Amino acid sequence: MNVVAPYLLTALVRRPARLIYLSSGMHHGGRPDVRGRDWAGRRATASYWDSKLFVTALTFAVARLWPGVSVNAVGPGWVPTKMGGPGAPDDLREGHRTQDWLATSDDPRARTAGGYWYHEQSREPRAAARDERFQDELLSELASFTGTRLA
Repeated sequence: MNVVAPYLLTALVRRPARLIYLSSGMHHGGRPDVRGRDWAGRRATASYWDSKLFVTALTFAVARLWPGVSVNAVGPGWVPTKMGGPGAPDDLREGHRTQDWLATSDDPRARTAGGYWYHEQSREPRAAARDERFQDELLSELASFTGTRLA
């Protein structure tokens, strides 16, 4: 499941000044339900959409729990990669620029926390990603699965 590694790396790292999570606009189609998920990925219990909703919710949970850290999610767009396919409509060069900008820019917008970004523009995420109860359920499930709590 796409959220386990970002969760575990976040839980184990010393708090940085900035964190950027790779999400997708497809998170809007995800189901905000953590029950019965196979976090090990041995069987399909969640869709790609679900996993990207989980990553986006993780972003907002970390932003809430770690004040002073610039924590944001990025949807790079549908870019022509092996996964996206040759007909993807977004520009591959644009796919990484927002991450670079959030990681290095002194622009005050890039220094914020709790945002969802697409091509250096703030976008509204699915409301479920901002639901603190859903975030806490997700963190609890991931802590239980990994044996590591987010400090």
